Amino acid sequence: MTEPARSASPLQTDPQLNRYFATEEQRRINTRRLFDSAAPGYDRAENITALGSGPWYRRRALQRSGLTAGMTVLDVAAGTGLVAREAHRIIGGSGRLMALDPSPGMLEELRKKLSVETIEAYAESIPLPADHVDFVSMGYALRHVADLEQAFGEYFRVLRPGGRTCVMEITRPSSALGRLAMRGYIRGVVPLLSRMGRCSSDVSMLWEYYWDTIQAAVEPERVLEAMRSAGFEDVRCMLTLGVFREYVGRKPAAV
Repeated sequence: MTEPARSASPLQTDPQLNRYFATEEQRRINTRRLFDSAAPGYDRAENITALGSGPWYRRRALQRSGLTAGMTVLDVAAGTGLVAREAHRIIGGSGRLMALDPSPGMLEELRKKLSVETIEAYAESIPLPADHVDFVSMGYALRHVADLEQAFGEYFRVLRPGGRTCVMEITRPSSALGRLAMRGYIRGVVPLLSRMGRCSSDVSMLWEYYWDTIQAAVEPERVLEAMRSAGFEDVRCMLTLGVFREYVGRKPAAV
């Protein structure tokens, strides 16, 4: 697996993540171990978290961003394939789907539900040639990326001229009450329901990590700036229910 170049992670500056890692090397090792361990129970816990609405929302987000039948898609940080599955339904048999993730455990779960090409790699170092895909997607994993500029630079490179990207992410509610409610739900209700649903303790730990990364995530404007710096145009952010964001952009038709 090709390793990304090391640079300071935006997450490393937040003290609440010190219990998970202190260096970029530790971040890669510990998070990969965490995702590998939680992979078998991930889908069940995600369904509990989203109250069953996840597939509908992901499919609509992809369609809003311009994904259509017959396209070639790269789903980055694909995990167990929740976004990839909806992309596969949209592009149909005439399309092509590739799923990239650094966690072999997650990719193993993905292959149980989808017969697609899988790539074990990081967003910051995509082992594909330039101008190779029509659409790049990422679902709820941008806050785990070590270098935003490098990742978006890779998205831009592998996209064909005119290609589009859609990055779905969850962010902190703007109000203190909203943040308190989300924290209680993600760190309290979801782990409880996961245990009742016989998910492993590794899943509960992953959801704790999720909340801490949501708290430590970079501000939306910085994400948009990184996309613009990479060369994307028509860059914008769409917000749903105050917490779900879709960062979208297009590679110019002539570059």
